Formats: sequence, structure tokens, C-alpha cells
Amino acid sequence: MSSTQTKANYSFRSKKLHLITLAALGVVFGDIGTSPLYALKECFNIEHGIPFSPAAVLGIISMLFWAVTVVVSLKYVLFVMRADNNGEGGVLALMALSLRTAVSGSPRAKLLMMLGVFGACMFYGDVVITPAISVLSAVEGMDIAVPGTSRFVIPLTLIILVILFLIQRHGTTVVGKLFGPVMLVWFVSLGVLGIFNIVKAPEVLLAINPIYAVHFMTTHSLQAFVVLGSVVLVLTGAEALYADMGHFGIRPIRFAWLYTVMPCLLINYFGQGANLLINPAAVDNPFYRMVPDLLLVPMVILATFATVIASQAVISGAFSLTSQAILLGFVPRMRIQHTSADERGQIYIPLINWMLLVLVVAVVLAFKKSDNLAAAYGVAVTTTMVITTILAAVVMRIEWKWHPVLVTLVISAFFTVDFAFFAANLLKITDGGWFPLLLGGVAFFLLMTWYSGRMLLRTRIKDDGIPLEPFIEGLLAHPPHRVGGTAVFMTGNVNTVPVALLHNLKHNRILHERVVFLKISIWDVPYVSDASRLTLKDLGGNVYLLRAAFGFKEAPEVNKVLDLTATQFDMAFDLMDTSFFLARDTVVPSKLLGMSLWREQLFAWMYQNGAKPSDFFHIPANRVVELGTKVEI
Repeated sequence: MSSTQTKANYSFRSKKLHLITLAALGVVFGDIGTSPLYALKECFNIEHGIPFSPAAVLGIISMLFWAVTVVVSLKYVLFVMRADNNGEGGVLALMALSLRTAVSGSPRAKLLMMLGVFGACMFYGDVVITPAISVLSAVEGMDIAVPGTSRFVIPLTLIILVILFLIQRHGTTVVGKLFGPVMLVWFVSLGVLGIFNIVKAPEVLLAINPIYAVHFMTTHSLQAFVVLGSVVLVLTGAEALYADMGHFGIRPIRFAWLYTVMPCLLINYFGQGANLLINPAAVDNPFYRMVPDLLLVPMVILATFATVIASQAVISGAFSLTSQAILLGFVPRMRIQHTSADERGQIYIPLINWMLLVLVVAVVLAFKKSDNLAAAYGVAVTTTMVITTILAAVVMRIEWKWHPVLVTLVISAFFTVDFAFFAANLLKITDGGWFPLLLGGVAFFLLMTWYSGRMLLRTRIKDDGIPLEPFIEGLLAHPPHRVGGTAVFMTGNVNTVPVALLHNLKHNRILHERVVFLKISIWDVPYVSDASRLTLKDLGGNVYLLRAAFGFKEAPEVNKVLDLTATQFDMAFDLMDTSFFLARDTVVPSKLLGMSLWREQLFAWMYQNGAKPSDFFHIPANRVVELGTKVEI
């Protein structure tokens, strides 16, 4: 290859990297990027009892600096992002990765699974609080720019949030193109404001020395421990770097963090500190007080846009996480709408959207101020951080085969920091921290009830099932009347006869010319290649067993399976000549061994209100035949 071609290829790759990095700015860093609006303000909350002094300013700025450096740059960017599940990240993907070597059903496997699910559930607490605190903190700047407008803060916040949730069903394809450029302007503005203020008091840069953080913590030990619960606000959104790795790749996210986001954030925090050294009265709102008067209104508008983008990112994350949880078997099937013909990751789940809207509005009305919400923030974040560290330790030792001493040294350092933040946030429980814990706890209970109920239901069906292959042999030896067309029987167990087939034989006394038993499985990988997706077994007599595998980030569509079957096995399907038979189970709670009766009743209610398999698997409604059956659990 010539040097000219090499330069051209490098230029193309470089251009593509910059475009992806710009897109990542708008999706990945919205949450952590809007933290300067409220983080330092909460650190100096009067309730913490910290006497204001230049030493206190330097100490807290030093704590912020090293928290960002150690937790985000070292832990997430350098170590945790290496633990990818076929390119995907996030606590559920990390859970699936840690479970690969665990014996199914063993105590270790159950513990790892429960940790991963609880970490995912705590994310829902973050999703509810992030839009509320972000938009509130941005709109509160209006009262500084235009004094006397405080009474409009809550109404305007609610209007913005309601509009945000209303547009979700339209997708984010068009608006999403603006996310990256707007956030780039936001981060550049943060950096410029920081430099503008640092120049006035350059001595604030001394806070880079960790001695100032250590001195502050030893001088004000009790207050410093309380302040840790506020320092963690600069880390909100760190988990998004890992969770969104599958969308953008590890390199663009690292590039964006190291060369744009981290420098601009830290410069802004130092700028806020510099302004406090000059003007201690700015402690009531360090961010907006550092902005020149002429730029206050434009900055409030830009901050509002940035917080809307941050909110959009976590809402989309909730949709993505719910979709993964459905496919992994922790959440009942729900109606999922794909909002983009090009990007399969852009989805909309109506039930989740409206539940979040109700909760976010309730949170804004209940807490009223970003200061009050800051007390509730952090508990969910630190819980997920601790769980991520534990699961990462398992992956380092089992998957990466690291030496136990090395794993112990690395994880001990990260766990000490994470646990310190977690313990400090426990002090917030009575001041609002109970809310994300309650929300996450309820979600965890529902998810585990659904998972346990599904396992119980599967066991009951399997125990009562008739072995498939011997049954087909006997059936073909004395076949009923065969009719034209294809019958596809959806089944959850390839070893037993689908209940729908038994009912069809009992009531209609016919067997179609071609019969296909279709089992759709979800593997613990994000995506499955088409080459590995299908397996076909001929059971004789034009009866087939077809197995299709999907990843937990894919949409399990029956049409895709049929098209791929025609290509790979030369078995074409005419939809107008094909009927899909599904069993519509009615779960009957009983006193048989299993869950407690009231949990079985809850599972039965969830089961009956879940989306129909025909909707979930995108089966044409006019080709579906549902046959009811009752199952006792």
C-alpha cells in the first residue's frame, strides 16, 4: 500500500472517530456534564456545618478533582471498560459476563445474578432523579438572571419535562443530530468560564495537590465524611461511559472523556473555586455566580438545553435497559416500538415512558428545589458503583485470569473509594435518599418475582410435558388427517410437545402438511451473527425443529427467522399459507411448593398483563391461532 493510500485511510478513520466522538458527547456525557450546575453548591450546603474558608475551598476542590480522576478515569475508563461482553457494557452485560463460568443454579451464580439485577434496578432511581434535578438546577438560574422569577421555576420545569416525555414516541433521530454539537458548545463554555475565573485567582490550582484534600478531611473529619455524599455528585453519569460502550465503542468514549469532557469539567470546577476565593457570597450558587452578567440569560438557556439532553440520554437508557431485562427474562414482555429504521437501538416503551413521567413530576412537586433533590441523589449511583466493582473483580479473576494478588490490590483500592462514597450517602436516607432505594427495591422485588415465577412455570410445564421425539414418531406412524399449509408452533422447550399442538390435535384432529416447532432463545451476548443464529433438525414426515438465537440487545422478530431459514436451509415460508399456533397460558396460583401464595398471585397478574407473544415476536396478527391452557404453580 502506498504512503498516499495509508494517509487517506488514516484520514478517513480519523474523521470517522471524530464524528462518533461528537455523537458520544451528546449521549454518553449529558449526565456527568451537567453536574457543575449543582455539585459544588451542594458541597457547601449550610447543613453540612463547614465553616467557609479558603482552606475549605481548596480542600473540597481537591476532593472533586481526585474523585473524578480515580473513579472515572482510572476505574471506569482504564479498567472497567475493558470488561466488555462482545463490545457491550453496562451492569447487566457485566453480570452476564461474570456468570459465564458459574454453575447454573449454584449459590455463586444466584448471588452474581441478584447483584447485577439490583444494580440495574438502582439505575431506575437514577433515571427518575436525573431529569428532575438537572432541569430544576438549570431553570433555577433564571432567578439569578432575572430576580423575582422564582415562582416560575417549578411550572417551567414541569412544562419542559412533560414536553420531553411527550416527544419520546417520535424517537430521537432528528433531535439526536443536535445533541453532539450542543453538548460540545456546553463543554467548551464550561472550560472558557473556568479559565475566565481561574485567571482571577490562580492559587486555586494548588488544589491539584492531594495534600489539600487530606488536610481538609483530617481537620474536619466528620463534616468531610458528610461532604463525600455531595462530592459523589460529580460522578453521576460515570456508569453511562460503560453502559453506552456498545453504541459508540471504547475508543471514541475514551477520546471524548480524556480530551474534552474531563478537562472542561475540571477547569470549570476550579473556576468555581477561584470565584469563591474572591467572592465568598457566591456560595449560594457557585455555577451561575461565576458567569458574567451579560451572559447569564444565554447560559441559562444553554444549561436548559444541556439538561434536557442529559435527561433524554437517561430516558433512552431506561428503554434500553428494560428491553435487555425483558429478553434476559427479568421483566414481563412489553410493547416495544422501534423509532428508527436505521438504528435498532432506538426504541420506545410506552408503559415505561408514562411511569417515568408520573414519577418525575411527583419528584419535582415533592422536593421543589435542586438542593433538596441533591440529598436524594447519589444513593442509587454509589450502590451501582459498588456492585460494578464486585462484578468486575469476578471478571478480572475468572475471565481475565489475573493473579489473585493483583486483583486484590486493584479492587481493594476501588472498593475503598466506592464504599466511602456509599457510606457517606447512607446519611442522606432520611433526607430523601430513601426514595431511590425504595424505587430500586420495589423494582428488584418485581423483577425477581417475575424471574422466579418464570422458572417455576417452566419447571411445571417441563415436568408435565410429553417427550417430543417419541411423540412425533408415534404420531407419524398413525397420522391424523393432514391439511395443506404450514403450522408453526412456538415452544419454550425443545424436549417436550407444545401444548398448542396437543390442543390442535384434540379439538381439530388435523396435522398440517408441514409442521415447524420454533424455539426462540436469548443468549447472554448482545448480538448473534446470522451464521450462528439458526439450527434445524428434521424429525421426519415434514416435521422440523427450528431453533433461533438472539442477543439481549436484538429484537426477536419471527419474520427475520423465516427469511433467514429460507436463505440458509432453502425452506421458504408463504405467510398467507402459514399459521402460528401459540399457547395462551393462564397461571393458577396454588399451595404447591414454590413461592408464597401472594407472590404467585402477583406473578399471575404480571403474566396475564404482559404483552402477547404474537406482539412481542412481531407475528402477523391475522396468522395467529391462540389456544388457552391452565398451569398451576
